[in-house]
Amino acid sequence: MTTGSRPEQFEAETSLSHPLIERLAIVGLGLIGSSVGLACRARGLTKEIRGTDVVPDHRTQAVELGVVDLAFADAAAAVEGADLVLLAVPVGAIAPTLERIVPHLPSGAVVTDVGSVKGVVAAAMERLLPAGTGVPGHPIAGRETSGPRAASAELFVGAKCVLTPSRSTDPAAIARVRALWRAVGSEVLQMRPECHDEIFAAISHLPHIVAYALMGAILGLEGGENLQALAGGGLRDFSRVAMSHPVMWRDICLANREPILKMIGRFQGALSDLAAMISAEDGEGLQQRFARARAGREDLGNGNEGCNSERRGQ
Repeated sequence: MTTGSRPEQFEAETSLSHPLIERLAIVGLGLIGSSVGLACRARGLTKEIRGTDVVPDHRTQAVELGVVDLAFADAAAAVEGADLVLLAVPVGAIAPTLERIVPHLPSGAVVTDVGSVKGVVAAAMERLLPAGTGVPGHPIAGRETSGPRAASAELFVGAKCVLTPSRSTDPAAIARVRALWRAVGSEVLQMRPECHDEIFAAISHLPHIVAYALMGAILGLEGGENLQALAGGGLRDFSRVAMSHPVMWRDICLANREPILKMIGRFQGALSDLAAMISAEDGEGLQQRFARARAGREDLGNGNEGCNSERRGQ
């Protein structure tokens, strides 16, 4: 196998003589859930993959595309006999989904998720799952398109995945989930749930909210619905993330409310500063602010993970 830019550990873990997972259950067959299924299938990581989704077309497409072997309308049926369950549903649906599947989980089954908010997920797993079996996770990968047809077996190659287990989580459960993400090509980091939520409120949640707000402001203008005729690359690039799934981002905003409100306040302050400089015709001040922002953007992605994150799998 040619590894290319993939880490050496990826090569080692995808050449296992036996599957990493006997039966994988994927609850939610959208972009991320379906990409996990394809990635596991392509690398021989599991003997059987079962899936479930509330959208009938997603279930049909997932079987047709080879994402899963079997697709069920009922999540409880999908998780029967699974040794690893991946919850790939909106954050607001995770607790109700756990309540539905817990009575049907085999003894020792490990449950993880892919949500962008970890505090509420960690609390729900602690409350609802057998002790030590829940491992909250967040793969930092995605696209603006959704559904099984948008999925890719290579989506997670070179991406990061953050795990936020509690102190009571079974180390063997953490190791199993870490091994899954490393096997599909990700670098795995570990941090506290509250740290994760503060970081992602700034670097992910706020940018999405700003993009949605900008589009709302433009569409509110007279003739704003015709902006496509004049919009250039700048608007398209900046607002790209506003194409993301509205239900998912509704749930993220509500689940990570306090950190997001804090970041919105900071952003409003930054906008107010720029407005004051423009009003005062302070060209030098504007240039300094823009130069600082440009330098930060040029360095984006080269910084260290903060908040005492623990690197794994390097």
